[in-house]
Amino acid sequence: MRIKTGDTVKVITGAYKGTIGKVTKAFPKEDKVIVEGVNMVKKHMRPTQQDPEGGIIEKEAKIHVSNVMLYDEKAKVASRIRMEEKDGKKVRVYKKTGAEVK
Repeated sequence: MRIKTGDTVKVITGAYKGTIGKVTKAFPKEDKVIVEGVNMVKKHMRPTQQDPEGGIIEKEAKIHVSNVMLYDEKAKVASRIRMEEKDGKKVRVYKKTGAEVK
């Protein structure tokens, strides 16, 4: 999986198509990520000592990594990436622009 926590991605399919957001958490074993503001679900919370009110909260759910694409903020375009070797280290590079992923 080539998408990591902190990357900016664009949703390419589904109800949130076209949405751009940051990856808050990545789950490589499941090939899923959590993107801020995408795939919002309502969760019913039981009252606890920390939250005596309980109630219904909205939070982001996981989305499959095949439904998102890395987004180059400078060029304002979503792109695939490739791996290149620079100074003996592997780096991720956008295919469309050739810029290195930050």
